[in-house]
Amino acid sequence: MACKITTEEVLLQLNSWSIENSKRDAITKEFKFSNFKRAFSFMTSIALKAEEIGHHPEWFNVYNKVVITLTTHDVQGLSDKDIILGQFIDNEYEK
Repeated sequence: MACKITTEEVLLQLNSWSIENSKRDAITKEFKFSNFKRAFSFMTSIALKAEEIGHHPEWFNVYNKVVITLTTHDVQGLSDKDIILGQFIDNEYEK
């Protein structure tokens, strides 16, 4: 089971993520691509990793834009799983 950590601890480990504007502990980031195919490929690689680690993002996609929100529902906040998935997402975007 994941252990709850602070938003500050998570943001220290991730680049350019921001606190989601809601009443829960969550972080969010927007990613833009040249077309839908690249955006969908990005989402597919994240889906495979999410399934592997048992931690699934919330996301929104329209054409070339993907907005991802991370939070750990089991702890009602953020956990090391958000750092792991967030780092993976950032690395995939940089490819």
